[in-house]
Parts: sequence; C-alpha cells; structure tokens
Amino acid sequence: NTFLNRDPYACAVIDAFGGTAATAQLCEVRMPSVSEWRRNGIPRARLLFLKLARPDLFVSLDVHDKPL
Repeated sequence: NTFLNRDPYACAVIDAFGGTAATAQLCEVRMPSVSEWRRNGIPRARLLFLKLARPDLFVSLDVHDKPL
C-alpha cells in the first residue's frame, strides 16, 4: 500500500499548498520531485521556502505535527 510509505507531515503541507502540481509550480520543480517528497519528506531548504511563502498555512499544521 503506497499510503504506508508516505510522510504524513509532508503530505499535509503539500495538500495545504493545493496539491502536487501547485507545490511543484511554486517551488519551480517537476511534479515527480514533489511526489518523492510525499514519501521521503520535504527537503529542509524547500520547507523553509514554503514557510516563508505562506506562513499562515503552517500555523495549524505545526500545532499538530512536527514543526521545523
């Protein structure tokens, strides 16, 4: 099952940004890279960028999940 191999925090962040395609566009990467983040976690530099781009999306995520 592919859901067992996913990073729940990374998936929540990517979904909050509108999904794989929207996150890829914002980060200027290809969609397969973002799909890999769902499995392996978002690279620290990308996560910092996302937090700077939309800190409001992380308020509820970081209360319930792992903050950076």
